[in-house]
Amino acid sequence: MWYQQTLTLKAQPRGFHLVTDEIVSQLTSLSAVRSALLHLLLQHTSASLTLNENCDLTVRTDMENHFLRQVPESAPYQHDYEGADDMPAHIKSSLLGTSLLLPVGHGTLLLGTWQGIWLSEHRNHGGGRRIVATLQGE
Repeated sequence: MWYQQTLTLKAQPRGFHLVTDEIVSQLTSLSAVRSALLHLLLQHTSASLTLNENCDLTVRTDMENHFLRQVPESAPYQHDYEGADDMPAHIKSSLLGTSLLLPVGHGTLLLGTWQGIWLSEHRNHGGGRRIVATLQGE
């Protein structure tokens, strides 16, 4: 069985946001599968998806601070006509990636105890984000 749909995530401020529940709540076919793979593709170049800590907010704050130091907005980028946060957002998106492949069993994501899906918003005002979710299994 194959199932595909486009999900919409609400706009978030710059930072790392736990979006597991927001994604799962929109996956209408998830409960119908016994064993599957879920591929998530974020359709944007200035945000990213990653799998990480789902409990302690300070992990997300530390990640944001790390990327602000490692990919500064003050660097002399040539691509700057969309704002000082745009080119650094593209770099961060490439470093973290825009897709995840996750196992599904008996209608639920098979994540570790402390794992959650993060939307990494790298722009000051990125807006709503779209994810193409493709579910393959039985």
